[in-house]
Amino acid sequence: MISSDILARFRNIRFGMSTRHGGVSPEPLGMNLSFRVGDNQKHVEENRRRFFGTLGLDPHHLAVPLQCHSDHVQMVGGAGEYESCDGLITNTADLPLVVTVADCLPVVLFEPEKAVLGHVHAGWRGSARKIVERTVETMRREFGTSPDSMVAFLGPSAGVCCYEVGGEMAEVFPSDELERRNNKMFLNLKKANVDQLLACGLRRENIEVSNLCTICAPDQFHSFRREGNHSGRMMSVAMIVG
Repeated sequence: MISSDILARFRNIRFGMSTRHGGVSPEPLGMNLSFRVGDNQKHVEENRRRFFGTLGLDPHHLAVPLQCHSDHVQMVGGAGEYESCDGLITNTADLPLVVTVADCLPVVLFEPEKAVLGHVHAGWRGSARKIVERTVETMRREFGTSPDSMVAFLGPSAGVCCYEVGGEMAEVFPSDELERRNNKMFLNLKKANVDQLLACGLRRENIEVSNLCTICAPDQFHSFRREGNHSGRMMSVAMIVG
């Protein structure tokens, strides 16, 4: 289970992110939490029961975006699947917000004064479209939250150490969010999102960034880049505790 130091400061936030360990699915799926990768449904159900049960959550009471690598975020007040979005926002207590990842970046945003929570799935496409900026702005517009008092956790994802991309990325991301090594280009997905959060008005000391890379940690994480169609999926879950 991946935890967050910055989110742990708040008694009214519950957070956790799964790894590839602890599940019943045959390898390489292990602790796979997605029904959409060809895994046995009963295995996934048991994996979810174990993961969410560890956090004291009901695996049947979740708000889940049906991710499509967009910049769309949606405000939600109840459990269910939400189509065509990659981020959810709520001020409803006891409603777990879930994103599914296997190299993309999970971003949790919490504004403690208004008790508003955002959870974002940020791949390179969503990051290029500034989905975290859109989430912060939507939270501010709809709930009056202040970026100055907001905290953020950026979880494990593809790291700049391993995330090789094509040369067309030079037209998508600023040069300081890309690294060139041995005639190859690598995207710093975490820096791209930190830069956007800072531009929105978050304080750097209120942003926690995991240094874990999903690609180069095969014993710990699923990775679509590394395993392709054989990759399982992890979940990141955050909830306001009522």
